[in-house]
Amino acid sequence: MVEELAGLMKDRAVVLMSYQGLKANAFNAFRAKVAGEQVNGKCQVVQNTLVKKAAVELGYNDLAGADLNGDTAMVSGPDAVSLVKAVKEFAADKENSKEHVKIKLAFVEGQLLNAADALALANLPPKEVVLAQLLGLIQAPASGIARALNAKVASVLYLLDAYRSKLEKEQTA
Repeated sequence: MVEELAGLMKDRAVVLMSYQGLKANAFNAFRAKVAGEQVNGKCQVVQNTLVKKAAVELGYNDLAGADLNGDTAMVSGPDAVSLVKAVKEFAADKENSKEHVKIKLAFVEGQLLNAADALALANLPPKEVVLAQLLGLIQAPASGIARALNAKVASVLYLLDAYRSKLEKEQTA
């Protein structure tokens, strides 16, 4: 069981949440949503001691030392933002109410995040959007330089063409 948890935690974002008092059908619907294409994750009920043992096995000392108590469900997946958004939306649903579903903590890229910091992730755009924006920022200076160089080459060509035209007129005259 510890090895299975470690496999779900290794190189993935992890959100630990409480689910006490939640109806089984609502929890199963949440599991299905997490397993869907948008989140591509997995949700399962875990024992706090097993999470800590798996964290020790992976060398996640901050997570191993975290104060975990009560009922815990672990949501893991490749994208922390989509995981936290899924939990936040699920908790916002009136049937699930915030008393039943709360983020305890998150573990993202070696960093332990408290509930407030984890919820702040939900306000970020998805990873693909951030990467596209970054690529645009990186390409902007290069395309500006290319346009400037192209303009200089074009002006030199226009000058040479005008000079050629002048020479042709002088030869015909």
